[in-house]
Amino acid sequence: MNQSEPLAPIVLFCYNRPGHLRQTLEHLQANILASESELYIYSDGPKKESDQAAIQEIRAYISQLGGFKKINITESETNQGLAFSVIKGVSEVIARYGKVIVLEDDMLTTPDFLDYMNEALQVYGSRKDIFTVTAYTPPISIPKNYKNDVYLAPRASSWGWGTWAEKWKKADWNAEELTNSDKVAPIRERLEKGGNDLWPMLIKQQRGIIDSWAIRWTFTQSQQQAYGLYPVHSKIKNIGTDGSGTNFTFKSGSYGHEMNTGKVEMKPDIQPDEHVIRLFREYYNLPFSVKIKNWVKYRI
Repeated sequence: MNQSEPLAPIVLFCYNRPGHLRQTLEHLQANILASESELYIYSDGPKKESDQAAIQEIRAYISQLGGFKKINITESETNQGLAFSVIKGVSEVIARYGKVIVLEDDMLTTPDFLDYMNEALQVYGSRKDIFTVTAYTPPISIPKNYKNDVYLAPRASSWGWGTWAEKWKKADWNAEELTNSDKVAPIRERLEKGGNDLWPMLIKQQRGIIDSWAIRWTFTQSQQQAYGLYPVHSKIKNIGTDGSGTNFTFKSGSYGHEMNTGKVEMKPDIQPDEHVIRLFREYYNLPFSVKIKNWVKYRI
């Protein structure tokens, strides 16, 4: 990694899970580059009165936090919601620094997570076809004959990710292209290259059934025919799939058991591998039962 290039700031979003946040920050503090990195924490306000105690506990904890070059804390008095908080917070920080590393309050990281993320942001910043980098990979079986340590996939990850200002500016938060019915079919085809779960998410977003910044960011990436960069082995683990999260209100044990510390070779000219992309897409494709539910309940 080119040490002369400034490190990317870390932006962390939290709400009402002090136990998860403490684990996330303890792992992040253990990173080699933590003491050289600026940290921005956005603490969302309560949805209901019962949130107050957990949010007060979080704010007392982060007010005493150390281990980083500088810590900037933004506390919202009212509940902004995750989507609004991420869009606003990332936009504020990326406008100042030109790049950013983003975490939520349920992500455990390896001690070299920040090394990996900063190097990826440096190596691939000039690539017009790469919009995001992430330290997470879904549990797919990468073929043994695949020789790279990273791969490209037509989807943005919301788990331990980073991007650049010039790409973030292209975000279409209103998905305005969907208002042109002639463009719907090619839009859907491009989007579903990253998994056929994405189209129902986008339609639910447009109808106000869900509130997701991530599906709109993935939509932007697909419209730009761009990729996300993923590691073959994860450097991040999501601990929010225990039923406590905003978007994960059901329990799941299948989201990232493996975390791998170690050097990752990043070839600047890496190209998409169709076999890997097919495996990636198949992992995210919806089961038939969910497709039926989406049709019966939402006509999607």
